[in-house]
Amino acid sequence: MARNERRGPRLDQPLERGRSLRPTVDSETAGRVSERVARFLGSWRFLGYMTFAVFSWLLWNIFAPADLRIDAFPFLFLTLALSLQASYAAPLILLAQNRQADRDRVQFQEDRDRTERLLADSDYLTREIASLRLALGEVVTRDYLRGEIRDLLEEFKDIQGVDKKDEPET
Repeated sequence: MARNERRGPRLDQPLERGRSLRPTVDSETAGRVSERVARFLGSWRFLGYMTFAVFSWLLWNIFAPADLRIDAFPFLFLTLALSLQASYAAPLILLAQNRQADRDRVQFQEDRDRTERLLADSDYLTREIASLRLALGEVVTRDYLRGEIRDLLEEFKDIQGVDKKDEPET
């Protein structure tokens, strides 16, 4: 991504007329942030922090002097804080999953294209090998030629042997 896109609108695209009340958010930046947050929320470190915070909250509000307690026994403020955290965590996790699904879809399509190219290449090579085999079937090979020469030599030896027997000895 170019640095110009982060600083302002792109110069190669026309500006929209009028003002929009809709805020503009770079989807790539929002996606990266949501992935980082989702990655942190799914870590053991976050679970440790949350466990520490909840236990500290409970211990403070149970054992602290009454005038220093922030939240009384039903712990409504703690419930509100945890609900607020969950209400933000769920959409961020879903955004991160959607981005991963998009990446998986692109990777799947690239794998499919690569497989199709490999199949086409292997079909081409198979046809080429078959045509070479057919062409080589019509060409005299070294072994075939040696065999034919041996057969001819045997015939010559037989012919010479017959001719020598027909000639009178002197």
